Amino acid sequence: MSILAPNSHILYRETYSPKDQNQQLWSAGSFLNTSKSLRFGFDQRKDSDCKKIANRDCRANSFFPDLSRPQSVEMEPVTDSDHLDQILDKATDHCQPIVIDWMATWCRKCIYIKPKLEKLAAEFDTKLKFYFVDVNKVPQSLVKRGNVSKMPTIQIWKDGEMKEEVIGGHKAWLVLEEVREMIKKYV
Repeated sequence: MSILAPNSHILYRETYSPKDQNQQLWSAGSFLNTSKSLRFGFDQRKDSDCKKIANRDCRANSFFPDLSRPQSVEMEPVTDSDHLDQILDKATDHCQPIVIDWMATWCRKCIYIKPKLEKLAAEFDTKLKFYFVDVNKVPQSLVKRGNVSKMPTIQIWKDGEMKEEVIGGHKAWLVLEEVREMIKKYV
């Protein structure tokens, strides 16, 4: 059975365990574990047992989201070939791959997918870094070095060279799934 809490964005689900006669209220990955005699926070015991309520085994976790991890990580811009060389050297020293989003400010799909890539960057925050290149603001030698002809193009670079790319001309969720699979190959 599901009930709606006073805050409309919190939904609780009751589950019963026949082994230990416990009731669990689930909500967004956290739960409240109570004895079976409790229903929706009201105690149905006799008056003589009311003093024992404080001693019952009740475990409640916070219903707040995990704030220890960032929700999104802002991608750093690459400005020229020398800057890209510095980034690649640093990544090679740390044995860490990097993801580069080749985009343009006039490209609607590029603008649409950039915040979604920043959220994806938060998932892999400690494992790799995300960068972006605005092809209209950098020298064309850098664009040729990346071998980019269509936008958005998302590439993964490891050990100083480009390993794989995804050209994002289709639905954003498909592009993100392809990028996620590409990242998992090299992380």
